[in-house]
Amino acid sequence: MVINLSTQCSLVCDWISEIRDVQIQSDRMRFRRNLERIGEIAAYEISRQLVYEEREVQTPLGISQCKVLKEQPVLATILRAGLPLHQGLLNYFDKADNAFISAYRKHQHDGSFEISLDYISCPELENRVVIISDPMLATGSSLVKTIQYLRDEGHPREIHVVAAIACTVGIEYVQRSEPQVKIWCGAIDEELTAKGYIVPGLGDAGDLAFGTKVQM
Repeated sequence: MVINLSTQCSLVCDWISEIRDVQIQSDRMRFRRNLERIGEIAAYEISRQLVYEEREVQTPLGISQCKVLKEQPVLATILRAGLPLHQGLLNYFDKADNAFISAYRKHQHDGSFEISLDYISCPELENRVVIISDPMLATGSSLVKTIQYLRDEGHPREIHVVAAIACTVGIEYVQRSEPQVKIWCGAIDEELTAKGYIVPGLGDAGDLAFGTKVQM
């Protein structure tokens, strides 16, 4: 299941245009905030698919029957680029447990790369809803490895993936590897370069949010 949040015109379209715009994206604070906003919208949309229960709430004037979230999800993100998107999800699921995974492209001299996973910190995952944030779903390799990494820690009941921009190649790879995963994205692009970058995409989300890094 793939949900494109910009299929219908909304503010998501505005924020996607800004994170793509080479002039506007040079403002790091604005870039991070726009990713955060996309995460907030995704959190709201995902929340509509979760399970709720009735609860009596005491008001100053009486008792109200309210619907409340039955259980909190686990919010997982891939460091470092996923942090602003993760914050947007956390703004709405503000009681959620959190997981952090270090997954990155380890580049070789010939231009190829492999996905390296060095670190994970997570709560109990057994039979829980897990929402993974990664701003760019390009080849899908790092995401699939991350999901497999998380499955080693437990067996989530549901897995949702939130991306600002996804590529059809990456989406198809994730669907083949993890057919039950639900993918929520701000926009979908068709092209992927030989080096695994989305076109037109937006560039390197981690560098735009936090500054350039030395290639490892």
